[in-house]
Amino acid sequence: MPVPQHSPAAAVSWPVQSGPVPPLVPYYTPRPETGFGAVAGQSAEQLTSLVRAEETGSYVLTGPSGTGKTQLAVAYARSLWQSRDIELLVWIAGSSRAAILTGLAQAYYDTSRAAGGPVWMTAGPAGAALAYPAAHGGVGHAPGPNGTGAGAGAIPGAAPAAPEGYGSGADQEEVAHRFLRWLAESTRSWLVVIDDLAEADDLADLWPRGAMGRTVLTTRLLPASISPPGQHARLVQIGPYSRREALGFLTARLFEDTAQRNGALDLAETLGCLPIALGQAAALVSDARLDCRDYRGQYGQRRQAMGISPDAGPTAAVAVTWSLALDRTDQLLPSALARPVLAMLAMLDPGGVPVAVLTSQAAREYIGSYSPDRAPATDQQVRVVLSTLAQVGLATIDPSSVVRTIYVHALVQACLRQVLPPAVRGQAARAAVGAVLQAWPDDNRDAHLDQALRDCAAAVTAAAPEVVWSAEARPLLLRAGQSLDTARLGGSAVAYWRDLAEAAGKADQDSEAAEGGDRALEFLQLLAASYEASDRIDLAIDVLAESLAQREESAGPGHPETLTARGQLARMCLAAGRMDEAIPLFERTLAGREWVLGPDHPDTLAARSDLASAYRSAGRIEDAITVFRRTLTDQELILGEDHPTTVATRGSLASALHSAGRIKDAIPLYVQTLTDRERVLGPDNLDTITARGNLAYAYRSVGKLKDAIPLYARTLADRERVQGPDNLDTITARANLAAAYYSARKLKEAIPLYERALADRQRVQGGDHPDTMTARGNLASAYHSAGKLVVATEHYEATLADYERVLGPHHENTLTSRANLALAYHSARRATDAVALLRRTLADCEHALPPGHPLTQSVRESLEAASRS
Repeated sequence: MPVPQHSPAAAVSWPVQSGPVPPLVPYYTPRPETGFGAVAGQSAEQLTSLVRAEETGSYVLTGPSGTGKTQLAVAYARSLWQSRDIELLVWIAGSSRAAILTGLAQAYYDTSRAAGGPVWMTAGPAGAALAYPAAHGGVGHAPGPNGTGAGAGAIPGAAPAAPEGYGSGADQEEVAHRFLRWLAESTRSWLVVIDDLAEADDLADLWPRGAMGRTVLTTRLLPASISPPGQHARLVQIGPYSRREALGFLTARLFEDTAQRNGALDLAETLGCLPIALGQAAALVSDARLDCRDYRGQYGQRRQAMGISPDAGPTAAVAVTWSLALDRTDQLLPSALARPVLAMLAMLDPGGVPVAVLTSQAAREYIGSYSPDRAPATDQQVRVVLSTLAQVGLATIDPSSVVRTIYVHALVQACLRQVLPPAVRGQAARAAVGAVLQAWPDDNRDAHLDQALRDCAAAVTAAAPEVVWSAEARPLLLRAGQSLDTARLGGSAVAYWRDLAEAAGKADQDSEAAEGGDRALEFLQLLAASYEASDRIDLAIDVLAESLAQREESAGPGHPETLTARGQLARMCLAAGRMDEAIPLFERTLAGREWVLGPDHPDTLAARSDLASAYRSAGRIEDAITVFRRTLTDQELILGEDHPTTVATRGSLASALHSAGRIKDAIPLYVQTLTDRERVLGPDNLDTITARGNLAYAYRSVGKLKDAIPLYARTLADRERVQGPDNLDTITARANLAAAYYSARKLKEAIPLYERALADRQRVQGGDHPDTMTARGNLASAYHSAGKLVVATEHYEATLADYERVLGPHHENTLTSRANLALAYHSARRATDAVALLRRTLADCEHALPPGHPLTQSVRESLEAASRS
């Protein structure tokens, strides 16, 4: 049952499938005595299974490995899908919490493209600042550039109105929970299968529920550890076939030659009626033209040779059946290539391996090393081996899926790993590491493929922990963690890096090699980055502080890596606004760089620039200017005037001078920065466009609007051409041009631009985003200044209502908006309304804002003026 793959923009229609559903094994037969679910082709009256197709609710299929839980869930899902009893089928691997979140989030993306599916609603972060209202009624405009960001007045990137899909920047945990809420309220029938749950905690707060839905969970965990929160789930304990079911399976599987069924019931009892063992035995009987009695004799001989007692239990039977099947592959294939393929598959995920892993260069080289000429195996040779493994029952192939293509049962994998010599196991694991890494696309946007490869990486780590710390494994460990970061699976990424750092630390303690310690510190830094990406800055700082302490202890305070770690901690403290901690760290980093590397080393110059930026962030503008000047002088001498770092420092010095009110000193530097950017990078480079916008803002700041407006217009035109009309930087550039026209009292030019900026923000960021509310307030101010008081008042009132609803009545932006509305009332000669609103605003300012706040003083002056008039 292949799952269609959709592009982010493709619309789909109901019914919808999401997630690669495993194939049914050949000759699957129903289990009316020990099974679960409906079977296609049977009427409700004929069903004797435990759950009828029309029953909704939650079901937990639990039992030992090899009893066929996944196959029962597949049969149930297929039955409901083919009979159109459900409109949505979601299949999710339960290998980890990341896998469950990925599956739920991808189901959201798949269903959101169908009519009536879940709809993404945005609510942007609070905090966009407005200018304080002036006594004459003016209101703030789009802020100008500060010279240090990505663009002139650039607004930090915000999520679009609807996420485009996996890897597009949306938080996957948030998307998953949105999907769960939609399931709870949906009127469409659905089935969610979570297959082979590994840890009960992975399902915490992620259990699908809803009046129209069914949830099926398969797991080897003990029943007592699994329970959906706040609701009843039917527990279905799955064991081996009954004798009658086992005989029914063998009869169906060996239907072509009735003679092959001789001794079928005895064989079933010998194998403990275990489905996985019976499947392998029946495949070999059919392929080798034996009968069940002959196979049972071979089985007994092999069991005795392997030293397995007759009462060892059902799962021990697999240790014999798979070895007999492997012997059959040696007969069918001209070379022993099945053995390296099986050895690799034993290291990979039993929940399905992408075909690209087995056909990668690393895999083919390893497989070919078993051939007489030791030449890499060809794709065709690999595919022949896989087909043969499926023919004898050692693997299941799903040709319809490139994501989960090859399945080898976990019991078979465990048996394989037990018999592999350590050296062979290590070789297979290294080959699997290289194969998974080569199969991983650099810019992958397929959630299911990413998760399948993460599962394979985790399987290798668990199967061959001794290989984890080899040089070959490091890139795969990094790739798996980076995929979690890129997908914005923040909690899973943090857990991954934390576990790796702890494991690396233990490996370092157990080994004399220093490499383990370096790796542990590397993973700590990646853990800190994950904390930062999850907006858990304080935890990131704690981790970086631990990393720095370890560096200082192991390498010394002056070691270059220690200095780098101290600089990283300083930057994180700066990002958290912890200036008292950041600046001493920056100062100490610079002193260490100067002592160890010398004052002219590029790393020293970078440390000096970092310190200057920290001074500026802390409000120590004159100190920042001093350090920027020295840095610029050194960079011009050492790196050259046209070096990108030198040009960036020149722009930073200009911005610092601008902030200090020394705009006449700043403008020549802004001009030179723009000239250098155009000459070195070209006119369409984003840094060049930013430099032009910064110069425009400087001219506007000194009232040189005739110089500023053409630059703003050019900046807008460049951003529209290079970044597109809906890019947030483009929208901000349009608002900045409008503000320049406003300052020049060219309201006929300003108002259409303000209107366009508002419409763009509503479309791209949503009506409740603070930037959108700011844009409406700016448009209201322009109408106010143009004397169009009716329209202005309407926009002021709408802006105030939005702020009160989104940010609350006492937020600074809300208070500013209320004061602006009061001033509009005053201009419209609604003096009573204006005074009443200003009094209320002043009382709220005095209550909510710090003493002496500029907004409080501005409102007090406006109230006094309104009262006098």
